[in-house]
This record gives sequence, structure tokens and C-alpha cells, in this order.
Amino acid sequence: MADDTGRLARPVAPATSRRGAGLGEVRVDGGFWTSLLEVNAGATLRHCRDWMERLGWIANFDRVAAGTTADGERPGWQFSDSEVYKLLEALAWEHGRTGDVGADAAFEELAARVVAAQDDDGYLNTCYGHAGQPGRYTDLSSGHELYCTGHLLQAAVARIRTTTGPSATADPLVTAAIRAADHVCREFGPGAREQICGHPEIEVGLAELGRALGEPRYTAQATLFVERRGHGTLAPIALLGPQYFQDDVPVRDADAWRGHAVRALYLAAAAVDVAVDTGDDELLAAVERQWTRSVERRTHLTGGMGSRHQDEGFGDDWELPADRAYCETCAGIASVMVSWRLLLATDDVRYADLVERTLYNVVATSPRSDGRAFFYANPLQQRTPGGDLLPDEVNPRAEGGVRAPWFDVSCCPTNVARTLASWPAYTATIDGDVVTLAQYAPGDLRIALDDGGALGLRVTTRYPHHGYVRAEITEAPDRPVTLRLRVPSWADGATVTAPRAAGAGHGDPHTVHPGWTEVRRTFTPGDVVALDLPTAPRLTWPDPRVDALRGTVAVERGPLVLCVESHDLPPGADLADLRLDPSVPPVPHDDGARVRARLVPPPATPAGRPPFTSAPPAPPSDTTDGGTTDNGTADVVLIPYHRWAERGPAAMRVFLPIR
Repeated sequence: MADDTGRLARPVAPATSRRGAGLGEVRVDGGFWTSLLEVNAGATLRHCRDWMERLGWIANFDRVAAGTTADGERPGWQFSDSEVYKLLEALAWEHGRTGDVGADAAFEELAARVVAAQDDDGYLNTCYGHAGQPGRYTDLSSGHELYCTGHLLQAAVARIRTTTGPSATADPLVTAAIRAADHVCREFGPGAREQICGHPEIEVGLAELGRALGEPRYTAQATLFVERRGHGTLAPIALLGPQYFQDDVPVRDADAWRGHAVRALYLAAAAVDVAVDTGDDELLAAVERQWTRSVERRTHLTGGMGSRHQDEGFGDDWELPADRAYCETCAGIASVMVSWRLLLATDDVRYADLVERTLYNVVATSPRSDGRAFFYANPLQQRTPGGDLLPDEVNPRAEGGVRAPWFDVSCCPTNVARTLASWPAYTATIDGDVVTLAQYAPGDLRIALDDGGALGLRVTTRYPHHGYVRAEITEAPDRPVTLRLRVPSWADGATVTAPRAAGAGHGDPHTVHPGWTEVRRTFTPGDVVALDLPTAPRLTWPDPRVDALRGTVAVERGPLVLCVESHDLPPGADLADLRLDPSVPPVPHDDGARVRARLVPPPATPAGRPPFTSAPPAPPSDTTDGGTTDNGTADVVLIPYHRWAERGPAAMRVFLPIR
């Protein structure tokens, strides 16, 4: 491996010219994301480790290694191994990002316990195939064996890409992952088991391991799994049809994502990997088609995906209820995985826009500010303050309106951990001598150019709360190169200021439209490219075909979705009685906004009757009680959605009625 392997480490490395920034090429310094990254490193990684030790999920590997699986009941769901693997992946990225020796030591100690449980033929699972357990691959619909193996492979990819020098492939976990991948190829390759796993993940793991090692067998096996999907081969689960597994329609033929959201999106990410690495334009176009329809008709304002609780899945077109939105955190992370891959494959700015929306309003929403509690589901309305949290116990429910320290199915904390540990890799793309800032954060970048040399940048910004982004050139080759910046889709009226030709100073600001804006120059240190994005609060109206949101409006500020919490209502006011006045524009307030609203008293419904009446709504009251004015209106504060419930349980809503 090259000496810069660790510096250029990144989660997605397609075999094309366009790549994402390496972890060592970006140093985030202050601002919104630094606090999240520091809390993730300082608290969340240890928190996840402690809970999995406490519950015996890590000890499951020790029991397999010791041959004592028949001595008692195995703790945890059948997929709990995957949480250990996601933590290993997070530790590897964290070590690659910061060089933290503690993260590296924690990785090695945990990996040793995992590797010790591997069978001689490469099979590695703590729930199947040993004394007192069901046989291997006896429940492919629900067993998650290949799903777990996929996460093992992704942990190994992170280790390979963050370990400098030839020792990477000799690493014990990497060696174990190679043996596990070889086992999968033997068991499920051509002429062997013509089957798939109920939960996609092995596909993306094989694809990335194939890239990391230059091993085409793994790419071929990933391709085989993708092509087998959609032919009804999985045994049904009660009350759930084959679309739950995406096993109803082949990937190439589907028009939208359906079924379990995380499964659908992991499969789509793998399909992009396969399409890119095999040059399959038809498959890539299929995923783009699915992305387009699903984003246009099945995606919430926050970027959240998944409307239904019963299957954690996508609903029909326009089925986007605010209060029953599931929007699982893991589905948000999977959405980022798909959109990032499509961005690298196509350079279409809309994929970067959705990555931003989802990062700020789903991924950043899940962890509590101390990194020790999480949202699993992310609804856009909470009717009553959550109150059933178990503060130091496993929480059985994914919903509830309160971040919980751990869940019975606790896939989201470790998924957040691995995503934040690798977050800097999603900030920029490189293609030849074109460097694109896809996401904005203050800090330093030194990007190795494909054609030689490097482009160094010092980015200064208070984004997302303010829209001014200043990129100062700190290093540049002696030839023309291109710096591109993203103008988000909401940023009408943005301006850019760029240096003129060498020695001619800087030009005046000029208006740029949403999309990519680029400056091509022979830069010299000290040159500045400045982007000014309008981040005033704005009203956002739902498509009228979304039945559940008709007659409402939301407020956004820059990339942030805002919400009203019951904490910020006048004393005694009920969130259900709030009506926003859209004729009064929202104005900035701290990092959120302030709006004018009416507090409408509930109608007098006769006792014992349903809450419907033929009488028109009552006019606004003239009371001055509870902070309202003499015409029944009040100024109400909205906060960024990612901060809701930080002050304690609260009722909350994103979309506000206007009548």
C-alpha cells in the first residue's frame, strides 16, 4: 500500500476518477460538526462498548471461542454481532481521522475477541452453527447471518484504509474478514446456494472489500446477490410480503424504493457500487430512477425515509404523515450512503443537497448533546411529551419522543458512531484537477490532486447558522485548477466573489444560481473565493397531494428544518391550538426563527360526541392572557429540529396549521 493510505482513507472508494476526500485531507476546526465529532469520539464510542459488554453481546464471541454456547441462552437478537462490527468500524475511522491511540487500542482488543470466535472454514457468527444453536443458514429470511458478515467486511475495509503500509492485510480482523468473504463466495457462489439474505448488507460489504483488496471475486459475488434479489426466493414473514425484503421486483425493474427502508437503501447502495465497478449503466440508471421518485414522493422534509411503523418501511406515494413518520435514524444514514455514491458516480448536485438535508436533520438529530442517548425514530410531530424513558435500562420501544441510552434493537447508536467518525470524508470530491466543496464546515483541507500537486484551503464559516463561506487558498500547483462550491437548492440569490486573473485582485460579488459554481484559476496562496448564501428563515409548503400535511406550512433556515416545542409556547397554551400566520414572514431568532401565530380556542363540542361540528371555527379570542396580544396572536419561537427534546420531554411539531 502507498504511504498515504491512512491520509486518503474514505468509506467509499469507487474505481472511477472521482473520489471523496480522505480523512487525513480534512481537518474540521470548530463549528456545528466539530462538537458532534468530539462528543462521538469522547463519549459515544465508549458508551456503545459499555452497553454491549453489559448486555453480553461481546461476550457471545467469547462463548463461541470457548465452545460453551450450549451452556445457556445467548443474549441479544440474532443480529447483535453486527453492532460489534459497526463499533469496530467506528473505532477504525476514528483512529484514521485523529490518530487516537486509544481508539486503535480499543479496536485491537475488541477485534481479538471477535477473531477468536471464527470457525476453521471462515464462518463467523455467534447465533448459528454451534452447539445448542440452529444450523447455519437455516433461516435466511430472518437470521441476518450474511447481514452480520457484511458489517464485518465493512469494519475490515475501514481497518485496511486507515492502516498505513503492507501490514494492513496482515491485520487479524482483516484476515478474518477475508476468510469470511471467501466462505461466502464458496457457499453462495455460482453453482452453490442460489439464495440471498433477508437483510441486504453483505452486498455493500463485498463490494467495498473487493475495492480495498483489488479482488474481483468479491465484486462478482456482490453482483450475484444484487441480481438474485426480487425473485421471491425468501420465505415470507407473517403479515409481511416479499416487498419487505425487496424480493418482489428485481432491482433493475423497480421504480421506487419500497418495503423496509434500511434494507431498501443498503441494497441500493450496493447496486450503485456494482454498477460503477462493472460499468453497468442500466443498473445505475435504475437506482437513479428509484432515487428520483422516492425523494419526490416518499421522503420527509427532514430527509427522513420510512413512513410506516409496522414494517419500518416506505409508504405509498405521498404517504408522509408527520406524527406517524418513522424516519429511522439508520434509514437516514443509509440514504446518505446511497446519495453519496450517486454523487461520486454522476456529479449531480441534487445528491449532495439530499446528503446535507439528511445529515443536519436526521443524523445530527439522533444523538443527545452528550452522545449517550439517541433517537431511533424521528417523527415530525410529537403530540404529547414523551415520558416512558428508562434512563439506565434497555428501552423496548423505538418511539416515544425521548432519546434513550439503549434499545432492545440498538442498531442506531453504532450506526451514528461509524458515520460521525467518517464524516469529514463527505465534505469534498476530487476529480482530476477539480476540487468540489460538497459540504461546508470551518477547517483546513489539503487535497491531493489526481494530476499531481495539492490544493490547500482554509475554510472560514459559521454555516449552517450563517451563509458566508470563505475559502482561502493556502497551497496550489503552478497551473490552472478548479475550485467548485455547492449552491444549495434553497439558496436563491446567492453570490460569489472570486479572484480575477493572476495579479489582478478580486472581482465584485456576482449572483450564482443553485447548483455548482466554479472558479478556475492558477491560484496563489492568499487568494480567496467567498460564497454568500441567504439563510433567512423561509416558509416551506408541502405538496398538496400529501394528504396528512394539507393546510400546514413549515419553516426552514438554511439547511435546517425548524420546529415548535411546547417549551416555547405561552404559559397554558396548547400546541394543538397554534395557527401560523403566513402573511407575516418569519424572522431570525438565535439559531432558529420567530413567527406570528394565533392561539385558537378549541370549539365547544357537545359532550360524548366525536370532535366534528357543522359550525365554522371560532374567531381568534381577544384575551391577553398567556403572552398573546389583544387580537389573539403571539410571537412563537422555533428551534432547529435537531435540538428538539434536549430541554426535556416536549410536544413538538414541524408543520404548523395555517387555519
